[in-house]
Formats: sequence, C-alpha cells, structure tokens
Amino acid sequence: MVRVTRDDVARVAGTSTAVVSYVINDGPRPVAAATRARVLAAVEELGYRPNRVAQAMARRRTNLIGMVVPDARQPFFAGLAHMVEQAAAERGRLLLIGNSDYADEREAHYIRAFLGMQVDGLILVTQDPSVPGVAGVETTDGTPVVLLHHRAETESGAAVVADDDGGARAMVRHLLGHGHAGVHCFGGTFALSPNDPVTARTAGWAAALADAGLPTDGRLTPAPFDRVRAHAEALALLARPDRPSAVFCATDDQAIGLLRAADDLGIRVPEDLAVAGFDDIAEAVIAGPPLTTVATAQDAMARAAVDLVLTAKANEEPVPAGAHTFPARMVIRRSCGCPART
Repeated sequence: MVRVTRDDVARVAGTSTAVVSYVINDGPRPVAAATRARVLAAVEELGYRPNRVAQAMARRRTNLIGMVVPDARQPFFAGLAHMVEQAAAERGRLLLIGNSDYADEREAHYIRAFLGMQVDGLILVTQDPSVPGVAGVETTDGTPVVLLHHRAETESGAAVVADDDGGARAMVRHLLGHGHAGVHCFGGTFALSPNDPVTARTAGWAAALADAGLPTDGRLTPAPFDRVRAHAEALALLARPDRPSAVFCATDDQAIGLLRAADDLGIRVPEDLAVAGFDDIAEAVIAGPPLTTVATAQDAMARAAVDLVLTAKANEEPVPAGAHTFPARMVIRRSCGCPART
C-alpha cells in the first residue's frame, strides 16, 4: 500500500501543505473553519496518519517515557508499572515497559532501545544501579533518569524510594510485642546491592532485634522473590524441629508462599505462627489469613518519578540528585495475631 503523504492531503483539500500542518498540529497559525473542514475531510478520505514519532523526534520531545522493571508478572511490579502508566497518561505521555528478568544485559538492552527511541525520560526499577546499562546513562546521553524503588549508587543519582528500613523496624517491633522470643526473616535470594530495598528491610529487621537485645544468628533465610519458589523454601524452613514462631518476610509474595507452606504442613496462622510481609499488594487482603504487612506510598512515588523526569526534560537540566523518600506504614490484619483492623 502506497503511503499517504501530507502533499496528498493538500492536493485533495485544495490548499497548501503548510495549512494541512496547521490543522493537524492545531497551530501555530489559525485556519478558517471552512478550510479546516476540507482538510479534515481529505484526511478521512485518504486515511492519512501523521508520523507522530518522526515529528516528535524532530522537535526533540517524543512524549514517551521508558520504564524497566525486573518482572511485570510479579504483582508488586505490575501494580507499580500501572501507577506509573496512569501518572504518565495524566501528563499526556505514553509509557514503554521492558522486563529485565533480573538480567543485567537484558536491562541494558532495554535502556539502549529506549534511548534510541529518544524517550523524554527513563524510570528504572533496577536490581543493581551499578550495572553498565544504568551507570553513566544520564551523563552519556542527557536523558533524565530516575530510579524507582531502588536507591542510587552514586550521590549524583536520583531515586524515589520508600522508608524500607523504618517500615521493617516497626513491623518487627510489632511482632515482638506479641511475646515472641525472636522473629525470623525470610529475605533475599542472593548477594543484593547495598542499595536494594530488600537489603534495607533486612537491616531494619536486624536493628529491631538488636534494640530488643536479641541475636540474628540463624534467623535469616534467603528466599526467592516469587511466591511459587518461596513456597518451596518455606516448606523446608517450617518443617524444621526448631521452626520459628514469627516470620517477617521481605516481600508479600514471599509471605504468601510461606502462608501456603504453613497450610500444607498443618501449621495454624496466627495461632502457631505469626507472619508479616512488606509491600501491601492487592492479594494481601485475601490471603489466608489476611496478611499483616507494610504499605508504601506507591501511587505518590510513581507520580513523583514521572514529575521528576518530565520537569528535568522541560527545563533541560539534570534530575535533582539524592533519595526522595516516602514513608511506610503498617497495615494490621490477622496473620500477625491481632484482631483485624484498618
């Protein structure tokens, strides 16, 4: 099929290509109503579709934002990406999403691809901000970059994060308040970056135990982040003769896997085992039993990340460096042993 051009529209409408441009772009010069009607009729008749990408690249503003997440199949990342998409749409932008699958090279691939599309900004939920795809991207390209959920590697980096340490401390203190002699931590799967949110949550757990004069030795179990593989690890933990009476999970997906393992083994929650998570994903409220967890201001964080990249793009200046930290709060449900409350 032959591509319809602006010249074709001008010929059918009996006007100039400049006037066609003014109608399609709604300016910069006014067009008489009758002429506008002829142009729009010609556009409809010919099926003309302007190349918005080429136009955007020509003016160095594509109205596109690139976002990379580790795995959009996981409820937390899916929810976070949806909130970023909503925030971008409210500001007249389209969101492009890539899944890194926790692979550095795949993450770098998406970053290169989005930069090649000349996106107005990048929002990265990275597993490690020191990898080549992330480090130096702003200084090399000039595209505004904001890390979301993960702290920046350098002082010049910008990140929108939650108070992961403080939220974990509060939750572990809450579990200890139920009279448990200790609280086990169901944490990360591998050597995480010091700036990873799970690292901060684990540090908060350890600090709360230290404040209570309790040791952490033997009370940390590395666990996968998805609920299916976390379930297998939880079965081994809960089958131990010295199984814990309370477990703080670094994510809700891990906690849901642990709740299923407890049910498989006939361990009652919260009567025999208190469980708490972190993230307050949608499924937490319908878990069996409803999951006590730590909620973060995900919607506000998503909006802040979008605003930071777009403001930097509009002003042609770097994103303000440092961590933009949002509070975390406990959401008490039945899995910790409390009566359910808001």
